Amino acid sequence: MSGGDKLDFEIRPNPAPVSAADRAALLANPGFGRVFTDHMVTIRYADGKGWYDARVEARAPIPMDPAAAVLHYAQEIFEGLKAYRGADGSVTLFRPDANALRFADSARRLAMPELSTETFVESLRRLVEIDREWIPEDEDSSLYLRPFMFASEVFLGVRPANEYLYCVIASPAGAYFASGVKPVTVWVSPDYTRAAPGGTGAAKCGGNYAASLAAQAEAIEAGCDQVVFLDAVERRFVDELGGMNVFFVYDDDTLVTPPLTGTILPGITRDAILTLAAESGHRVEERPVSFADWQADAASGRLREVFACGTAAVITPIGGVRFPDGEFLIGGGEPGRSTMALRQRLSDIQRGRADDRHGWVQRVL
Repeated sequence: MSGGDKLDFEIRPNPAPVSAADRAALLANPGFGRVFTDHMVTIRYADGKGWYDARVEARAPIPMDPAAAVLHYAQEIFEGLKAYRGADGSVTLFRPDANALRFADSARRLAMPELSTETFVESLRRLVEIDREWIPEDEDSSLYLRPFMFASEVFLGVRPANEYLYCVIASPAGAYFASGVKPVTVWVSPDYTRAAPGGTGAAKCGGNYAASLAAQAEAIEAGCDQVVFLDAVERRFVDELGGMNVFFVYDDDTLVTPPLTGTILPGITRDAILTLAAESGHRVEERPVSFADWQADAASGRLREVFACGTAAVITPIGGVRFPDGEFLIGGGEPGRSTMALRQRLSDIQRGRADDRHGWVQRVL
């Protein structure tokens, strides 16, 4: 179910776009995920026909039948990435090809049709081009892009759908931390797990996030910012946070992250950090880390720093850990030197302030 054919996009400009004055007011404080641009991309798929009817059109509600397959059997996947405005006025994307490949991997796991890398990236470019005025100029802001696909066929029956809708919407996003980067406190869930071997943990699908919400609510009730999940088999080893991968930095400059065994989302930011950390002189390891070792190494001082990473917050230092039997700090609860250096290095590449030696940045405008 591959979509390798090149598609021509029909452009239908929004006849009533947001005025320049209203747009400027919205961009002054966009927050995250609550302000949206004038347009969206839509592409349809049907068995026997493939991908067709590619459009850039006015952002609008999507008509949906009550029997649409996604509402009953949750065939849905998505991605998240950003467009950045450079100091020279250019607009770039960070590793969109990697997002395209992960989107295809998610599609295969959910028995959905694959969209070609070429079409995926072109859909992003088309939307960024037409909504370029929505990209914030502040150096800590960006345009968040949300490609997603769902089963649109009208039927009740447990099987892969025969019809799908792919869309891209865009949302200007301000600085994730309005008052600067501060360490977060995380809650280690004693009861909930995120994914099991053979499940959908490596796919970016809505069901994974829905399954994390009860645990996230538990974390907030415990006064924490995020939840940390342990493995579903032994309940010993760290998997990931509710929406981010996790890294451990030891006193010998070794940087460790849990391995991709099928239960953890293969983060684009995670992958970039592995490369940048090795270039910065860290010994990099992908291996299991038990919660017992996390606690003991933090107490001994062997564990110097812990951080989470993802598209939205880039790199977030973890300062405190809570669990039903107690709590502990990492590095005195302050942001670590390696954490902040890696964060700066990655942000500089994403925003064109540093050389991109890996071909990660793609210019759109």
